[in-house]
Order: sequence, then C-alpha cells, then structure tokens
Amino acid sequence: MERYRFHADGAVFFVTFSVVDWLPVFVSERACRILVDSLNYCHHQKGLRINAYVLMPTHFHGILFHATFRADALQTVLTDLHKFTGRELSDLCVREMPACFTEVLRKSAGQDRERRFWQPTRHPELLCSERFWRQKLDYLHDNPCRKGLVLRADSWRFSSASYWLSDGGARNDVILSGIEW
Repeated sequence: MERYRFHADGAVFFVTFSVVDWLPVFVSERACRILVDSLNYCHHQKGLRINAYVLMPTHFHGILFHATFRADALQTVLTDLHKFTGRELSDLCVREMPACFTEVLRKSAGQDRERRFWQPTRHPELLCSERFWRQKLDYLHDNPCRKGLVLRADSWRFSSASYWLSDGGARNDVILSGIEW
C-alpha cells in the first residue's frame, strides 16, 4: 500500500508523475505540449491550480491545489489528468517514438488496459508550511541543474523557475497561481 496519500484536511500538495520505466518521452516538444496544454485545460475547466512545476525528460513535479482548496477535488482532477495524458502520450509514443517505447508501455500494462504510460503513484506530499513549500519549490526548480541539463534553473523551458525568479515577469507555458501562507 502506498504511504503517500491526499490527506482530506490538506489543500496544497507536491506531486510527481513518472513515466513507466523512466522512458525519456518528454524530450519532444509535442509530448511536452500534451502535458502543458492538459494542465492549462484543467486550470480553465476543472479548477486545477499550478503553483510551480518542472517537466523533466522522464517525469513531472508540481505544486498543485484545487481552486476550492479541497484535497478530494484535486485528487479527482489529477486522476482525470493522469488518464487523459496517459492515453494521449501512449498514442504519441506509438506514432512517433522508437518501437521499444511502445513495447515497454505494453509490458507495463495491467489486465485493465492495453498500455500503461504513467507509473501508478502520484506520490502526493502535503505542503503544510511555508518552509516545506520553499524546500519543494527549490527542489523542483533545481532538478534540471542537478541532472546536468542546464546551468541555471531559469534556462529550462518547461518549468516555472523563470517565472518565479523574475517575480512573475517571465512568460510561462503553464498558467500559474500564487499561494500565500
């Protein structure tokens, strides 16, 4: 049983979506756009709020909450997002990625599906203090630097680092929402 859960009394969570077998799918603009566009759709249509994020080649980290600040509403939206993007990204892999990617997605599938794109867990961690929020914010923004992909966090395109480091002045692919402690 998973140790991390959406706590009913929580509002803001740090989550991780990881591709099965850590396949580097998010090296293509089209794959990144599927997730980014879906996040923006969920913002407009489902109440999802993105405080910060980074999209790495093999996974996504986000600090997320629901417009109602209800954990159950956030969990519902993220389940929809997980399912929709999983199908779209699986289809993209079949069409545009090496055949071995499709093989991995098929081998990872359970009885209930043909392919599995995302690892089943979202690893939600409740952010209940400004200090813990800052720790997670710094962690996700520094991820591309730690992995040697860029020298400065604000150089990574699919991240909110440039937005945060410019005090909201930099344009971003994802609609971001602030929180106050």
